Amino acid sequence: MTESAPTLAQPRHYSKFVRRLHAVLWALAGLMIVYYLLAYWITPAIWRHYEHHPALETAPKFSLTKEGIPGDALNIGLIGSQDDVIHSMVSAGWFPADPITFRTSARITTSALFGKAYPNAPVSNLYVFGRVEDLAFEQPVPHKTKQRHHVRFWRDETRGNDGRPFWIGAVTFDRSVGVSHLTGKITHHIDGDIDAERDKVIDDLIAQKQLISQYQVTGIGATINARNGGGDRYFTDGELSIGVLTASGAQNPVPLKTPENPVTVKAKNGAWTILRKIGHWFDAAEIP
Repeated sequence: MTESAPTLAQPRHYSKFVRRLHAVLWALAGLMIVYYLLAYWITPAIWRHYEHHPALETAPKFSLTKEGIPGDALNIGLIGSQDDVIHSMVSAGWFPADPITFRTSARITTSALFGKAYPNAPVSNLYVFGRVEDLAFEQPVPHKTKQRHHVRFWRDETRGNDGRPFWIGAVTFDRSVGVSHLTGKITHHIDGDIDAERDKVIDDLIAQKQLISQYQVTGIGATINARNGGGDRYFTDGELSIGVLTASGAQNPVPLKTPENPVTVKAKNGAWTILRKIGHWFDAAEIP
């Protein structure tokens, strides 16, 4: 008769440990699936809204560099003719940017090196709809020639209202001059809080009564730690702020119309006041 090989019984506490380990692993897998669904599908869907301007659902979300790298996020829009945009922005204290030429390039270099004011300094080209910006404006910072507020606009004939074109834009604050983190070129480094600059443009226009109405739709979407074409960090609540301009810089004599965001978007923006602090922490860590 052949004897079977003896077997060692597993201790009871070992079997219990294995069962608990399996339970923990399954729970972690479940949490990862829930996180993925919430972060990438459910929450963005809840926050996505275009009720005030449905045509903007298909609008671009980023500008691009010449090399095709995603540049600045598109976070502002205006509705009006080209003359309306120019008159309103100038009335709000913004200077039209000069085109890039050998002379203006030399002047901006002199301005940066020797601290000479150049309120109409050119901005680098970014691309939307396959072309460079149609209009650009800036505001200098007193006594700080390496810093400026600036915004680029691209004309869009297909997404306007009442026969007036739509101008989609990207607005940022240049806080310093340095070398691009991605290309090695000399460039301006932006401040990470691009919402503050977006809100500044709208507030400047409202202060001069240049808007008939102002509302928001979804832009890039809530982003806590992204990078632009120069490798600079930025963060945003993801909203695209839209201003409907008065005609040719005339002041609006009646109260501003401000259609409200959906409740879910209001809740997101309320929570963003906390997340914004995290974004500022990332931004501060980036500054040498």
